[in-house]
Amino acid sequence: MIRALIADDEPAVSEIITYFIEKNQLPVSIEGIAEDGQEAVEMIEALKPQLVFLDIQMPLKNGFEVIQATKPEVDFIIITAYESFDYAQRALRLGARDILLKPLQYEQFTEALTRALGWRFTKNATVNGILEYLHSHYAEKIDLTTLAESFYSTPSQIARLFKKHMDCTVITYLHRLRIEKAAALLEAGDTSVKEAALLTGYENLNNFYKYFKQYTGLTPAAFCDKNRQ
Repeated sequence: MIRALIADDEPAVSEIITYFIEKNQLPVSIEGIAEDGQEAVEMIEALKPQLVFLDIQMPLKNGFEVIQATKPEVDFIIITAYESFDYAQRALRLGARDILLKPLQYEQFTEALTRALGWRFTKNATVNGILEYLHSHYAEKIDLTTLAESFYSTPSQIARLFKKHMDCTVITYLHRLRIEKAAALLEAGDTSVKEAALLTGYENLNNFYKYFKQYTGLTPAAFCDKNRQ
């Protein structure tokens, strides 16, 4: 589950976010609700959420001050009633992943989650859980048996359900995800090809080269050369 925190001094906002999550069985767990900016900073430090739904206008500290006071590994989705380009730009410059405008709408909410987390939700709770698992554990050994044990199902049921909702197999999705992560590591320039392979779940370099070329159209070396240029 994705650990999340809501920081908003309007109870109605917390209620609608919780409702969206529970009604649609999204793999998001609300770990706490802060009603002012100072409490938000303290709860972020104590609970270490992965995601924070953050209001701009709050008592004691505003949303901008909360972002500046916390560590960069937290993803923020800004919530504001102020449809202002300046607000949006400032929040994004500080590291916010997206902006939600009040009153919150479900489609807007799930689109913001998709952009913040890097993967889309489906209408199936089990598939959503599998997606969250893949994005959290892609560097580990994963197969259908592993997923079946984790989600109390059978490998064939997992395969069928995932293909139905994602229009690709679990293994295809996993390789594509791993190569996206590897490409990002290589693009940053601080990781060797071998390290990128190991960090994304490839112990066999031949497999890494094969899938990297398949999904990027380039060998890892050519990708690095192109990136340097």
